[in-house]
Amino acid sequence: MSFGGSSSVATGAKRPFEYGRTHVVRPKGTHKATIVWLHGLGDNGASWSQLLETLPLPNIKWICPTAPTRPVSVFGGFPSTAWFDVADLSEDAPDDVPGMDASAAHVANLLSTEPADIKLGVGGFSMGAATALYSATCFAHGKYGNGNQYPVNLSLAVGLSGWLPCARTLKNRIESSPEAAQKASSIPILLCHGKADDVVLYKHGERSADALKANGFSNVLFKSYNSLGHYTVPEEMDEVCKWFTANLELGTSSS
Repeated sequence: MSFGGSSSVATGAKRPFEYGRTHVVRPKGTHKATIVWLHGLGDNGASWSQLLETLPLPNIKWICPTAPTRPVSVFGGFPSTAWFDVADLSEDAPDDVPGMDASAAHVANLLSTEPADIKLGVGGFSMGAATALYSATCFAHGKYGNGNQYPVNLSLAVGLSGWLPCARTLKNRIESSPEAAQKASSIPILLCHGKADDVVLYKHGERSADALKANGFSNVLFKSYNSLGHYTVPEEMDEVCKWFTANLELGTSSS
């Protein structure tokens, strides 16, 4: 299932950008969790929805939005689907906080209408992973980068072949309140990265995991894959499925 461009807009840039088509994969069994899954730079929600539909996770509803098309600095200003502007695909790049806030708010908006008894999560690949991890830090802090309240109770986050934005300010954000530290220590986060990744280098994934752990995110699992480039493979997705099943307490039943 898919529906057209959202009325939600990214307002962080000089003019608002409309989000594209959102694809929804309905659970084949009892609905127990909803995950917003975010694509990488230049991609769209459709490609990931097709892969996620094949996973043996019948209790998960997947929501796969499409990022706005905007000028992207790493492409010399050429327009592309992107969750935020980026000059370099790493944690060393300048942070487009308004753009990330807008996309994190879009994710939260998609999750906000889910039933109260459903567990909520966010995941993604590459720039989508960066947005998912940023959302997890906003959840822990209780606020977006602009200071507005973060409204959703996240159960977990997943990042494949990505990086952690705003790593330099994470310490101050998490130390801002005991509640932030408690949320940081409790949210499970899975990071996976290929050692042969030549787009988002492996060292950026590794540093991101270290930064999360150093700032109180104690439930972080970092998985590396020796020959994996900037893509996903069945071995990695099997790991993701097992991790989701354990951390969402889905069990093995599809009922």
